Amino acid sequence: MLCLLALVAIPLGLDLYQPIPDDNPLTPEKVALGRRLFFDRRLSRDSTLACATCHEPTRAFTDGRRVPSGIYGQEGTRNVPTLINRVYGASHFWDGRASTLERQVLEPILNPKELGMTLAEAETRVRLPAGEIARALASYVRTILSGDSLFDRYINGDRTALSEQERLGLILFRGKANCVACHVGPNLTDERFHNTGIAWRDGRLLDEGRFTVSARAEDHGAFKTPTLREVARTAPYMHDGSLATLEDVVEYYDRGGNRNPILDPEIRPLHLSAAEKQTLIAFLRSLNGTIFEGSKGDRR
Repeated sequence: MLCLLALVAIPLGLDLYQPIPDDNPLTPEKVALGRRLFFDRRLSRDSTLACATCHEPTRAFTDGRRVPSGIYGQEGTRNVPTLINRVYGASHFWDGRASTLERQVLEPILNPKELGMTLAEAETRVRLPAGEIARALASYVRTILSGDSLFDRYINGDRTALSEQERLGLILFRGKANCVACHVGPNLTDERFHNTGIAWRDGRLLDEGRFTVSARAEDHGAFKTPTLREVARTAPYMHDGSLATLEDVVEYYDRGGNRNPILDPEIRPLHLSAAEKQTLIAFLRSLNGTIFEGSKGDRR
């Protein structure tokens, strides 16, 4: 169902219509409950962590780590993806294993390396049925939006919003650098899965990615294309957090990634000059905007 999200201010640059499921309509009360649960440490086994521990609002809902740290200091295996604009997501997690936000929000609670709870324990601690926990958290996540970046203002008619360097970076982004092969649309992601070579090391895949979900040969080592909105705030990068900076990311793609038998055909050497690399990075930084979240459209 396509439904107008009227509970929060819609940032410039985003579509007004967003997919809200019929069985979980947005209400201010549900969003407010979800926001409280998002910061509630009772949802972790040792009561030291919450959803917000790994999805920090001040870091564009990421944690700044290569991989997350869960209960009892356990280390995760994949980098924390941002939650911004997930209302537009076709699937969730790096491997797309969750088809709905209602399912996605429960997995970290149940993951033994993350919050380490059972549904029964979570229900007892917060005195809510699991279905209500999931619906409230998913409702809150649907209000986490980013827009009104310099790029948004530029494409909406303000031709002074981007500097000359940023405009040249946009030309590279759309042309020679071929970023738009995957990073397209208002949310700058095709919501698809690609083998970019990051998981390929020493002649083998360290992480099968999407293949573990789909069992399709073309999905070996493939991971979801992340949004580029707020990208300058969400380091480190890639599914394993192996690239620390935007400079590292551009260098990686410029050399054509890690060659492997199932590398996405769009990944190839770019031969960018040093000046072009800096220009592209300047444009990527222009994708930072304003983050809105919660039933009142609070700004970050």
